[in-house]
Amino acid sequence: MKLIDLRSDTVTHPTPKMIKAISDAELGDDGLGDDPTLNKLQDMAADLMGKESALFVPSGTMGNLVSVITHCDRGEEIVLGDQSHLYLYEYGGASAFGGIAFRQVANEEDGKLDLSLVEAAIRPSSVRFPRTALVSIENTHNRCNGAVLTPQYTNDISDIAHRYGAEIHLDGARIFNAAVALGVDVRELVSPVDSITFCFSKGLSCPIGSMICGTKSFIEKARRIRNALGGGMRQVGILASAAIVALDTMVDRLSEDHSNANYLAYGLSKIPGITINPDNISTNIVYFELESGNVQKFLNLLHDRGILAQHPYGSKVRMVSHYGITRDDIDEALSVIAESV
Repeated sequence: MKLIDLRSDTVTHPTPKMIKAISDAELGDDGLGDDPTLNKLQDMAADLMGKESALFVPSGTMGNLVSVITHCDRGEEIVLGDQSHLYLYEYGGASAFGGIAFRQVANEEDGKLDLSLVEAAIRPSSVRFPRTALVSIENTHNRCNGAVLTPQYTNDISDIAHRYGAEIHLDGARIFNAAVALGVDVRELVSPVDSITFCFSKGLSCPIGSMICGTKSFIEKARRIRNALGGGMRQVGILASAAIVALDTMVDRLSEDHSNANYLAYGLSKIPGITINPDNISTNIVYFELESGNVQKFLNLLHDRGILAQHPYGSKVRMVSHYGITRDDIDEALSVIAESV
């Protein structure tokens, strides 16, 4: 039985071009700074983002952790969304390893943070308060239906952070999805932020890896922290070669994933017993709710018919379109769902 795996875009496998690039990669030792393939990738990533420098890390979680610890001293504070990946799904790493406090602001349905609430959350200077060193945003926003933040919003929230002496970090795990959805150059989405992370192992279909981009001095400090956390690597050109192929060949095709997600969402909206607003789906992430019944039982029924989905919380189900998922797969998933609700 064929499995249609809609759990996440992290289940993607490398393309044939990536496999060939991996086998042909020119290698060095990144611990010594001389892996030519990785150096090429880091320069390429920094240029794409319009930043001075870039640093390869094994995962997006490490990328965010390294970035936050680089920005914040122990006892300082980060303002971030209560639905953010960094807060919910990254093991409290900033607190555990960096001694950094979280100050949450409620995410709106479209992934934004209310600007007035962000401004109010930034601590005034006082010997009694932790210093608000950082504001973090997420684009696209995982828990908010893959919602995108516009260049204007990113500028506005960055202006507020900078006005009060805080820096701003962008968790851009799927930033290329946002750029494709908005039809803008990715530089426009990241130009005002002080650091950004983005992932190769989601919609771009690489097996491993994420990137941190920022100023040269920021990346120099981040490299030390990455290595202290065990993220230093050696012949990492094996991974970098696949990421170079991804940047060259996999960004524009993200629109296909968005189209499939939109098709899935509108199909789900026609199935009795399911609640979804398909107009809220901007990229490749689709959340819907069961109006009744046990979610895990529902997922088990799907699994028995070859459809894999996630149960993130409550009555919600998440499905994610990605490389390898076709329109026929979506039709099959909709048929099985309609028979299983």
